[in-house]
Amino acid sequence: MLRSERRTENNWKRTVEEDQEKTGDVPEPCDESRKGSERYLLYLVYLFFSLSYGAATPMPYGVWEYERERYLSQKLKAKESNEDTTTTTTVSTPSPASLVRMEEKCGWETGPNRVQHETFLKAVLDMLLEKAVFEGTNRKNKLVEWQEPEELKQKMNLAVREEGMTHGELFALMQQVVKYSVKTGHPYFINQLYSGLDVYGLVGQWVTDALNPSVYTYEVAPVFTLMEIEVLSAMASLVGFEQHDGLFSPGGSISNMYGMLLARYRTFPEIKSKGCSELGRLVALTSIDAHYSLKKAAMTLGLGSDNLVLVNTDAVGRMDVNHLKHCIEEEKKKKSTIIMVCATAGTTVLGAYDPVAAIADVCEKEGIWLHVDAAWGGGALISPALRHKIRGIHRADSVTWNPHKLLVAPQQCSVFLTRHPGLLKACNSASAAYLFQKDKFYNTSYDTGDQHLQCGRRADVLKFWAMWKAKGTSGLAQHMERVFSLAEEFAGMVSRRGRGWRLLQIPECTNVCFWYLPPALHDVPAAVLQGTLTTPADHQHFKRVSAVAPRLKERMVREGRMMITYQPLRGRPNFFRLVLQSSQVTSHDLEYFINTIEELAQNSQE
Repeated sequence: MLRSERRTENNWKRTVEEDQEKTGDVPEPCDESRKGSERYLLYLVYLFFSLSYGAATPMPYGVWEYERERYLSQKLKAKESNEDTTTTTTVSTPSPASLVRMEEKCGWETGPNRVQHETFLKAVLDMLLEKAVFEGTNRKNKLVEWQEPEELKQKMNLAVREEGMTHGELFALMQQVVKYSVKTGHPYFINQLYSGLDVYGLVGQWVTDALNPSVYTYEVAPVFTLMEIEVLSAMASLVGFEQHDGLFSPGGSISNMYGMLLARYRTFPEIKSKGCSELGRLVALTSIDAHYSLKKAAMTLGLGSDNLVLVNTDAVGRMDVNHLKHCIEEEKKKKSTIIMVCATAGTTVLGAYDPVAAIADVCEKEGIWLHVDAAWGGGALISPALRHKIRGIHRADSVTWNPHKLLVAPQQCSVFLTRHPGLLKACNSASAAYLFQKDKFYNTSYDTGDQHLQCGRRADVLKFWAMWKAKGTSGLAQHMERVFSLAEEFAGMVSRRGRGWRLLQIPECTNVCFWYLPPALHDVPAAVLQGTLTTPADHQHFKRVSAVAPRLKERMVREGRMMITYQPLRGRPNFFRLVLQSSQVTSHDLEYFINTIEELAQNSQE
């Protein structure tokens, strides 16, 4: 049992009276005519449970609270729609035997047992639908119940123990997990490069976890193997590859590392067996605003972070092609071997699209592998109205594209594509004889696992495939056009607002970057926002501006009202970055964001 969370029969009676007041029920004598009502049945269930286990062992709080809240929710919904709940609404009340199951110890044996587990599983799924899916995305509810780390440790029983617990106790913990987690599907969660909750993707995720496949051979994952081939082919077609190879990876960071890995192998295939000790200085180039995963890839693959050369950007964050040419010439003078240039289609902070076509011209002339990190901005490829933003991407040697970002597939869902068929397997295969036998009874070309760095690998394809099947390419395109339109709309709102609102730049993607300056900072010079500090007053202004975003972020999170991130960039003071990728967001929500920021700033000065 959860400590201090048992209800006595007197508490139960008081709860009934409170519930009647909430739902508008009129208390009536409990005669035979009321035995069919939902409330009387729940009362009988409680009495049966208490009598069965003794008055000193009432129903655990977590189980009863779940049943009571579910009942109240249905009654209130029915009341709002003027329905007669006694005739039109059915409340599925668990049987006494089911509630007894919730008080049994969780078993140690693997595998589902209908008698032992069905009540628990249904209760958890029902709770997830209500609390995480519907209430967790409801604008009326907070997106987070913020707790400091030490407070959260006290409220949740996180320590693992020698002995197990009951299903009821575990269920109560699952409720707490949902309660205290950030609801990233909430329309006011605009904090990272993922947000929103797609119903069809969620169903795909649940089906995947129920089947628990590992996609390395056709014999153990026939459906998912063919599904991956189909989805990868469709995505490669959108990129513009006439021929391709590809895979799903555990995230954009790993997909980018695959790009560097193949680029290195294409230049030095002997590295697979002999290593890189005699290869000299290997270099890769990317922009100063590229994702930090490129630096980690250089560290992991033996290039070293010092040998990731950073190319300057223009005023809006796109790679400066002239500086790229200069960097290449400088590396030639050093006798370095340049294995790769990485362009970015949608940088993390500003959302800038590098000029891929111009970069491809340089790479083709120099014979350098071109990788395009379209993890964030790649969703534009699915819309005919937006794909011009990545013009020339079909000329890349490899591409990273994350459907879990702009297309809002559940995490993780990342794809790596290359226009060089067979290179993935040549680079990565280890030909494990116990897994990739050549004398199997089917066509072993469908055993795709050997081209991956991983062995065991979850089927990330199903959630995105389910979304694509449900909405069609046209539906995904409409989603993309909607979120780009929202970004344009919000940027316009910021520009017109005045009163301390400063737009950093017109967005190329759906990242809208801006400052909000409270009245006391309205006179901050524009040069200070660009990081140009010439006087002691400028330095003081810079410090005060930088403090605004962290202070407002703290307040909005503690109150659970919204989540938006902030950061400095290349000498600029902290600014907000609002990221739009959920098509659940509306124009009214954009107004809410602005009004909330202003309100939080005003309250922080009081």
